[in-house]
Amino acid sequence: MIEYFKNIKEVVGPIMVVENVKGAKSGELVKIVQKDGTFRNGQVLEVEQDKAVVQLFEPSQELQKSTSKVQFLGKCLEVGVSQDMLGRFFDGMGRTVDGDAPIIPAKFLDANSSPINPVAREYPSEFIQTGISAIDGLNTVVRGQKLPIFSVNGLSHSNLAAQIVRQAKVLGKNEQFAVVFCALGITKDDADFFIQDFTKTGAINKTVCFLNLASDPSVERISAPRIALTVAEYLAFDCDMHVLVVMTDMTNYAESLREISSARKEIPGRRGYPGYLYTDLASLYERAGRIRGKEGSITLIPILTMPDDDKTHPVPDLTGYITEGQIILSRELFKKGIKPPIDVLSSLSRLKDKGIGEGKTTIYHADLLNQLFSAYARGKNAKDLSTILGESAISPMDKIYAKFADSFETRFVSQGENENRTIEQTLNIGWKLLKVFPKSELKRIKDKNLEILMAEN
Repeated sequence: MIEYFKNIKEVVGPIMVVENVKGAKSGELVKIVQKDGTFRNGQVLEVEQDKAVVQLFEPSQELQKSTSKVQFLGKCLEVGVSQDMLGRFFDGMGRTVDGDAPIIPAKFLDANSSPINPVAREYPSEFIQTGISAIDGLNTVVRGQKLPIFSVNGLSHSNLAAQIVRQAKVLGKNEQFAVVFCALGITKDDADFFIQDFTKTGAINKTVCFLNLASDPSVERISAPRIALTVAEYLAFDCDMHVLVVMTDMTNYAESLREISSARKEIPGRRGYPGYLYTDLASLYERAGRIRGKEGSITLIPILTMPDDDKTHPVPDLTGYITEGQIILSRELFKKGIKPPIDVLSSLSRLKDKGIGEGKTTIYHADLLNQLFSAYARGKNAKDLSTILGESAISPMDKIYAKFADSFETRFVSQGENENRTIEQTLNIGWKLLKVFPKSELKRIKDKNLEILMAEN
């Protein structure tokens, strides 16, 4: 017999409080049935004695407390998953939005899966090629890594996200590769951009795409990344695929978390965000990785905008603690016309050394990237000095370094949105730029690797 509860005490935004309930559990799904037979869905956030706090999945407007009744369904949020999801578009709750027939699930999985047990983790050690030189050459993504991209308002991070989705692949003959793309709180124009780009380029064939619009309920923005990661876990650990998850924009996710926390009347933490923001983000990011004994893997690239260009803002700050580095986009480079405007000196991939070298990229990759970093940093300093003191105040060698810095930005960092460079092409461009220096300046490249580079080029 179906049991309904009619004691709805209050509804505040997406939050509803139900009194005199029995047997309700945290995370349990609920159905709110109105007098006219229509219904809304929700999920139990917490239970205290005989009260249940419910998070609504749809807007609460026109919801009548006195005539509505609540049914507790006895199950958590589940996702129907299948390999047939590849090539399809879904909303933030996993419903198809591309007009094709619904997916027939191979199985149902709990969307609130736990992070990977550290004991079961396999250390990331294999190279993923994005086709973008500033990432592949200098801040390499390693399979199973969590490497966020920090952007600022007005920069082309949507274009960068689309380019990564189109171009990313693992190197190997029999590697099954897929992308799970999750857009959070984006505009309708951005959604149309991603749909058209993925469809036109054929990237959708290897992609499961989740689109949560800014006009969608905030609660859906909280569920979308969890549903996307659940699909990624199925493809990786049930279907033995190597999965790249790209999520943008995590700042919109955090804003929704703050909105719901405020509706629950929780004590705010730093800048109004809930005190559990770190734990909540970690519960998402730590679902990426490799599991010992499993062929598949999940590599995560979350993209977020830094409010007021502030790296100490809670969202980028906490994200940096949880993940293994960051790719930072520069407004200064963007103004120069450098796209993607990746600030390679501020960026860092803490696992890059594990994914490069002999048998993975090339034997001289590490030496070459160290030399490029060193030369670019000295070139930037030389340019700053010449701006202050005048070009005549710097040495002839520093003038060469200053010109190298300009060439490095325009020829190595900057590339077309549809330009997909192999790692060999990336390293070749880097070496050609370094050839302007005499051998005595290439101190970071071992002699044996220098001989190899000179012989190959």
